[in-house]
Amino acid sequence: MAEDLVLDTAIRDWVLIPLSVVMVLIGVLRYFVSKLMRSSQVPDSKIVREGQVIVRARNLRAAANYIPAKSFRARKVYFNNEENGLLHVPKGQAQNAQAQMFSDPNMAMDMMKKNLSMIIPQTLTFAWVNFFFSGFVAAKIPFPLTQRFRSMLQNGIDLSTVDVSYVSSRSWYFLNLFGLRGLFSLILGEENGLYWFINSKMML
Repeated sequence: MAEDLVLDTAIRDWVLIPLSVVMVLIGVLRYFVSKLMRSSQVPDSKIVREGQVIVRARNLRAAANYIPAKSFRARKVYFNNEENGLLHVPKGQAQNAQAQMFSDPNMAMDMMKKNLSMIIPQTLTFAWVNFFFSGFVAAKIPFPLTQRFRSMLQNGIDLSTVDVSYVSSRSWYFLNLFGLRGLFSLILGEENGLYWFINSKMML
């Protein structure tokens, strides 16, 4: 039978809150560091035009049910026409992202800087959490959960008698890592918060 625990308020003050604050500060700092490490090069006008065409095509697809069918078909032909459509790329001119990366050293350098700015802080933060807060029961979720969530929420605690709704400090780190997208969207803006979230998922 699962046991109910009484969590000490000192755990809240010295584990839960500091861990959450540090995760937010590291996320904001990591965003600005990656922004400073990007190379400040003038964007290619061709790449900008292609990006704008993709945005227009995406908006057309999203608004397909709100415009007349005849207008949608005309715009579809305008984008997908095999002779002069904006989205049509001749077979000989297609270039994948890997070939473009090797042809542009700045793109490869930016990708390496971005990976380093994501991997190093996550590794150091996880090592800090694992060293100082390992084995702590940090919080309790206010709703019941099934046994499937035990491995996700109680990482680092080898007690099968503890109720599933209790969260270990190591699991709280991962919950913050993936659950702070909304907060980063408020702090950094919607696009920057999504950028941080996608890169965090790619690094794991």
